[in-house]
Amino acid sequence: MVNLLAAAALAAAMPATAPFAPPLEPALFAIHDADTTIYLFGTFHALDADTHWFGPSVRAPFEQSDELVLETLLPEGPGAAQQIGQTVEARSAKPSASFLATTKMAIAASQSRGMQVDNGADMVLRHVAEAEGKPVEGLETLQLQLNMFNHLHAERPRATLASAKAGQPVAKESMQDLSASMAEMQRAWKQGDQSVFVRMLEQLDDAAPDTYRMMFTERNARWADWIAARLQTPGTVFVAVGAGHLAGKDSVLVRLAEKGIESQRVY
Repeated sequence: MVNLLAAAALAAAMPATAPFAPPLEPALFAIHDADTTIYLFGTFHALDADTHWFGPSVRAPFEQSDELVLETLLPEGPGAAQQIGQTVEARSAKPSASFLATTKMAIAASQSRGMQVDNGADMVLRHVAEAEGKPVEGLETLQLQLNMFNHLHAERPRATLASAKAGQPVAKESMQDLSASMAEMQRAWKQGDQSVFVRMLEQLDDAAPDTYRMMFTERNARWADWIAARLQTPGTVFVAVGAGHLAGKDSVLVRLAEKGIESQRVY
């Protein structure tokens, strides 16, 4: 649910580097030093059932990797909802009305296009890794993500927030627009065309700078620190995060470059 909200806000954008003619594959980057390789794969958190994106271009680097690292590891199975609920209660945090409304909108808009979290790139990669016995870990805890999203309500449009509080349905036009945007982002992600998401990232930063800062700027800096530290340990790692985190002026790639760590786009 948390990842889907992030995808609804934005999925991907191209880092501000030299022009690149993207192939019809999702974006994949690589970082190397003498004894370590870290692949950075930009994911889309809810997808339709077409899994052609997990072809040789992505699968080969994934299979070469010793471990998989995701944004976070959400509970799965029959007790997942209860476990998440207990985590929220333990944090003494209740999702705001706007958080719930936005999440429900994102889920409904995705499902109207046949997109499901279970088909999302993160979940597919996790299940394959677990089936192969590959270690899987998260960059963030569930508690951290819940705490962050509980603070995103302040910049929500007042009309939407008022409607959510009153239990009123979201305007049909808003749902249609969000559904169309989700479909457009999915198409662009599968083709490695990130221009659509560059525009959306810029719009998010202009319209809701605090939300942009919490969702992207601050997290990207923390993740770049983690990657820089991980380079000190030999091996090959496949890091898969929402593709928007590998994009734009505040991306993980930019933060790494500021540390003198270069990356290359593989696909």
